[in-house]
Amino acid sequence: MVVDAPPSSLLPPPAPRRRTVRDLRRQLAANRALVLLVVATVVVGVLVATVPTRVPINVLTVPMILSALVLRPRQLAAFISFAMAVLFLAVTQQPEFTPRLWASVATYTVIGLVVLVISLRRVRLGLGGAEGEAMLLDLRERIQAQGRLPRLPEGWSADALVRTADGTAFSGDFFCFSRSESRGSLEAVLVDVSGKGVRAGTRSLQLSSALSGLVGAVTPDRLVPATNEFLLRQEWTEGFATAVHVSVDLATGATTVHTAGHPPALVVRSCGEVQRVDLSGPLLGVVPDAAYPPATFELQPGDAVVVYTDGVVEDAGTDLDNGISRLSSLLLAHRGDGTEGLAQRVLDDLGPIADDCALFVLRRSPTA
Repeated sequence: MVVDAPPSSLLPPPAPRRRTVRDLRRQLAANRALVLLVVATVVVGVLVATVPTRVPINVLTVPMILSALVLRPRQLAAFISFAMAVLFLAVTQQPEFTPRLWASVATYTVIGLVVLVISLRRVRLGLGGAEGEAMLLDLRERIQAQGRLPRLPEGWSADALVRTADGTAFSGDFFCFSRSESRGSLEAVLVDVSGKGVRAGTRSLQLSSALSGLVGAVTPDRLVPATNEFLLRQEWTEGFATAVHVSVDLATGATTVHTAGHPPALVVRSCGEVQRVDLSGPLLGVVPDAAYPPATFELQPGDAVVVYTDGVVEDAGTDLDNGISRLSSLLLAHRGDGTEGLAQRVLDDLGPIADDCALFVLRRSPTA
């Protein structure tokens, strides 16, 4: 005999789940840093209130500063509120109110407000403290990994360098490289995202991730147009990007360059001549269905192709052509140098540079 089960609406509500010791331990483990900081703040607050002559009120700043390093955003906001309450109670127990005491209270309050503002900003990201720093480190390493030069066959050498304007690890300039052993080719893409430093670095991460999937996966004639289409879909409210794409047949030296609003590539010939590759298309992310005509030439033994960003050749009060001529002269002066470290030596000779800059040199051995 089958008995129909009563409707769920007629069933008694489930009994509330009681908190067990195990649940409490899990909560404490998950919030260990917060618990330790609360205990430390209470202990210090009690000492400040009971023995103010031995434990100054400034000691309360220690757990507050540590909280900015280890707590998650929402925990941080709650802890700062708690720490300010402890400060208030400790102040009420002081034997006398001196100017030095009020200065300490003001300092403590300012630090608390600064940490609170930091926590509110981190809420947007959802990460805080060491987690946020680890994420930024991971993002930086990803950009750098995509810009590492691949191993080249005998007869070829290369050097690449990105230097930021403000000394940070994030830049608006980045490289993407791909070497295809089956086709015997090397592809190098140099991109300059508008802006500089950390602000441009976030856009660089977005674009470099897309380019790392495109370079080597699409034909050289489709790479720059596909990148332009990608940027148009992103609908950046401000900013743009320039790029130069170099594809080299490592067996013959046949080279193709596609340029999108970027300074012209330079070909340093073994005879001591520098040629500009001026053929270019529009900026990336600005014109739909833009055309990017190719420039083709051959790298003979002893020749080199050089690409760079505008930070290398532009300076306040200096014409772009003059900057390119100066770079060309330096490249000729270093023509007999080894390729390793060449980009660093050239940028050092240029002197202080106020913008993010990048330089890539690919040279064919004279005996190739």
